[in-house]
Amino acid sequence: MCGIFGYIGKQNAASILVQGLHALEYRGYDSSGMFVYPSGVIKSVGAVQKLEDEVPKQFFGTVGIAHTRWATHGKPTKENAHPHTSCNGKLWLAHNGIVENYKELKETLEQQGHTFLSDTDSEVLVHLIEEKKKTAPSIERAVRDALREVQGTYGLVVIDADTPDKLVATRFGSPLVLGVGEGEYFISSDAPALVAHTRNVLYLQDGDVAVLRPDGYSVTTEEEKEKKCTLERLTLEVQTMQKGGFEHFMLKEIMEIPDVITNSMRGRIDREHHTVRLGGLDEVRSRLPQVRRAVIVGCGSAYYAGLLGRQMFAEFAGIPASVELASEFVSQHEPLLPDTVLIAVSQSGETADTLQAVRYAKKHGLLTLGIVNAVGSSIARETDAGVYNHAGPEISVASTKAFVSQVEVLLLLALSFAETTQQKEMLFHDFAALPEKVAAVLRQRHAIQKLAEKYAHYNNMLFIGRKYQLPTALEGALKLKEVSYIHAEGYGAGEMKHGPLAMINADFPTVALVTDGEMYQKTFSNLEEICARDGKVIAIATEGNTSIGEVADDVIYIPKTQEVFAPIVTTVALQLFAYYVGCSRGINVDKPRNLAKSVTVE
Repeated sequence: MCGIFGYIGKQNAASILVQGLHALEYRGYDSSGMFVYPSGVIKSVGAVQKLEDEVPKQFFGTVGIAHTRWATHGKPTKENAHPHTSCNGKLWLAHNGIVENYKELKETLEQQGHTFLSDTDSEVLVHLIEEKKKTAPSIERAVRDALREVQGTYGLVVIDADTPDKLVATRFGSPLVLGVGEGEYFISSDAPALVAHTRNVLYLQDGDVAVLRPDGYSVTTEEEKEKKCTLERLTLEVQTMQKGGFEHFMLKEIMEIPDVITNSMRGRIDREHHTVRLGGLDEVRSRLPQVRRAVIVGCGSAYYAGLLGRQMFAEFAGIPASVELASEFVSQHEPLLPDTVLIAVSQSGETADTLQAVRYAKKHGLLTLGIVNAVGSSIARETDAGVYNHAGPEISVASTKAFVSQVEVLLLLALSFAETTQQKEMLFHDFAALPEKVAAVLRQRHAIQKLAEKYAHYNNMLFIGRKYQLPTALEGALKLKEVSYIHAEGYGAGEMKHGPLAMINADFPTVALVTDGEMYQKTFSNLEEICARDGKVIAIATEGNTSIGEVADDVIYIPKTQEVFAPIVTTVALQLFAYYVGCSRGINVDKPRNLAKSVTVE
């Protein structure tokens, strides 16, 4: 959600800023802009390419800031696009986050003579800094003084034309990463956007203020103490940020899932001793035997992964688990006992609601664990311990490979608590075979494409499943909604008689997850109810099932596997189906309307 990129050094800032914005496009945005000192500002509504096309040939400067905006306060217009400027035109600011008390601040500033040009909450910040600058000894001091009056979240960068040899950057709840090159420095919302320029990075923490100059940088903490900075080395490759010959990142990332499964389990399963070894938990290992209950929190796909995790914890670890929407968790004021572990699931590690849930749990003394894909992210740092997904960068807004890895890591986590050796031995065997089973589904993608084209004209679809396949149905419906704009609902197959059957007719197809397992026969009976009402059925069934044709119009067969692994294999088929439906309907599946990759505001 929104993207910041800043540069100070010896090169022409404009081209570097545009390159940075292109690398941040996947976060979701509707307008963009940049300020380069002393050339000025350019803003555009729409794609970053439009902004790039408007850059004059003589647009030059060695310091600048740029931004991609995802509209919250005010429509996508040039006036609302960042960077914003002060009344005297000397200060320029780009901001990610939300200013919760902007109305009160704006009213006060207007009374002090400030004039606003946009409908955004962000513009308040640059005017507030301008006001504080009147008495502050430096621009960084003015920034600190201003932010003491701000309620909300922010990641922001500021340029002051009076001291154009420095960039000031700070964060609270919205990520910023400092990139250190040779005689040049960068600031970005995401580390992957820095890979083309430098491998040496520093993740700013809440309250940090960084001052970047052509000859160096400094960071001070919230307590205004100089921070000793240890740089981290990025291991990402530039090619991982490219499509690699695929039409969309979404398809590329689906095709990477077999490798992701291998990477997520590599070094974590000891088949000889029937154990799961999660090195990220070493620091809290002494606290794990006291765990009697788990609370899993997440948003969107991460929440649905958590629903699968709940079943895994119950079945394999004997630990009761609940799953909560992170956006609702804090407001529920649920009693939290000390023997409870909170597990935060987030691809980006920056999801604002999930981060607030972590902080709430820590405030109540709970052990907190993170399952995140982004190294150095806020949730990775603020939880007591955690497990990385090792899924690699996920560029497409709709989560595919990251969701699969979340389910896999939750299973590994549940198994790390399990005591039954024989049960784990059987699972470990199928774990090793899982990448090839997924690859078998991927080899059917052209057949799934034809099926998707057949159903792409429908405007409503129902997804149903039971037990492990219920959360899978919910995720399948979400994926179709995201990338095709078809109204899709996920439902428990056993609930059909309690309402959804009223919707079934020849124009309301059902995608039924009816793989082999404990609930197969009951789900089959639910499909008979749909057939009796002329409903069309697309079934996901296990290879060798000869009776599914009695109740299904079309079938996608997946390899036979243990019941707990069926959601992973099924999900890949559903992701391909959603992808091809979206493509058939002419949707930009990598950048669905109104959605952002990293949701950093509540």
